[in-house]
Amino acid sequence: MRIPAHAVCTAIRDDIVSGVFEPGGRLTEEVLARRYGVSRVPVREALRTLESEGFVTTRRHAGACVAEPTEQEAADLLELRMLLEPLAAARAARRRTEAHLKVLRGLVRLGQERARRGQGEDLRSLGGWFHETLAQASGSPGLIALLTQMRHKLAWMYVVEAPVRPVESWAEHGALVDAVARGDAERARTLAALHADRAAGAHRPRVRAAVSSSQPAVNMSSGRH
Repeated sequence: MRIPAHAVCTAIRDDIVSGVFEPGGRLTEEVLARRYGVSRVPVREALRTLESEGFVTTRRHAGACVAEPTEQEAADLLELRMLLEPLAAARAARRRTEAHLKVLRGLVRLGQERARRGQGEDLRSLGGWFHETLAQASGSPGLIALLTQMRHKLAWMYVVEAPVRPVESWAEHGALVDAVARGDAERARTLAALHADRAAGAHRPRVRAAVSSSQPAVNMSSGRH
């Protein structure tokens, strides 16, 4: 079975984000093909995609390597997110569907319930799904793609601390959904900007430990996405 390049790309990106491949480390086609159980062709295509996204760089005499983002690049990315998420919220207020609203309201209910019960282990994933759905509701493919890529890169560059007051954080999510449901684009933009500003304060630069050059093989046909 031929594994598509986008699946290989996702697997390599996930391993970069999680720190399996450290910044500056070489990414050889032969080693990656063996790790994911694929030929070198989809690996080559995946590396080109990841280079265009900023996760990989090509060095003379070294070939493909994991990129090494600077502190300024990380700070710029966080600032860009704070500009784009309010834009997505404003567009969502104009373009959302009833299906989007149903999902957003369901996520808010779950988030508020988990926050009240102190079940913080679920809140991070729920928050990610919330912001992904809000971006989808913007109806803007280019903006959705930018925000998706940005989430991956921020997870790579930063550790995000849990909100000190998760109940209040999910109340902000609820107010944002109410504005989107009413079609109030400016209110949605303002609430999203305030929420993004508070969330930015929880981001801490990630410190990466050295990773062993010997990596176990990954079977791509076993359901890895």
